[in-house]
Amino acid sequence: MPVKPEILKTETIFKSDHFHVEAVDLRFNNGEERRYERLVGDVQPAAVMIVPMIDEDTVVMIREYGVGVEDYQLTLPKGKLNAGEDILEGANRELKEEIGYGAGNLHILKTITNSPAYMQHTMTIVIAMGLYPEWLVGDEPEPILTEKFKIEDVDELVAREDVTESRTITALYMARDWLKKTFNEDGINL
Repeated sequence: MPVKPEILKTETIFKSDHFHVEAVDLRFNNGEERRYERLVGDVQPAAVMIVPMIDEDTVVMIREYGVGVEDYQLTLPKGKLNAGEDILEGANRELKEEIGYGAGNLHILKTITNSPAYMQHTMTIVIAMGLYPEWLVGDEPEPILTEKFKIEDVDELVAREDVTESRTITALYMARDWLKKTFNEDGINL
């Protein structure tokens, strides 16, 4: 295993309500020194993405506007954790705010990074089952539309032009594989 580079200096070069950019000066083991810039994240894990399963075969997705791509995208419920909030509590809160369901059973699939070369942000993917109706008021600027899809159709789903977010694609494949391992063809928990 390689030895990590030495951090010589870090400094904030930009900060707004949503972004904190740091310059990081590093010295590698061979003596080479470089300056990198990174988006600084919160205390990990920073956010959750939930794969809500209305039953063992059907995922509930949301259609939400993404200003970065200036279009509506088909994605999964997600959001930032509140200070001190447990991952599963945050996942259940986000479900209630975005799709109007709580979950009786939540399972962490994996914590992932997005562009670790320049971002500290992490997101924990959670699968939610045993859904029941319950709404919480969230911070969404407009009502979020929901759509249901068969999890087995994930290949066709991610081929769509309105499914481009890498975290959503990752979560869908992970959930499909977890469900296959967890339930046999008769729907019996293994």
